[in-house]
Amino acid sequence: MGKGDKRSRRGKIFAGSFGKTRPKSKKKSVAVKPAVESKPAKKKGK
Repeated sequence: MGKGDKRSRRGKIFAGSFGKTRPKSKKKSVAVKPAVESKPAKKKGK
């Protein structure tokens, strides 16, 4: 179990590969703000 072993975590880090032992970290999904409905502009009363 060392750098040459592609099935171990250290071996995967050395080889630069991913798998069950070293899963790729998923990027955090950015929360999308709900679209605020723009209210129609008030008409000026004379």
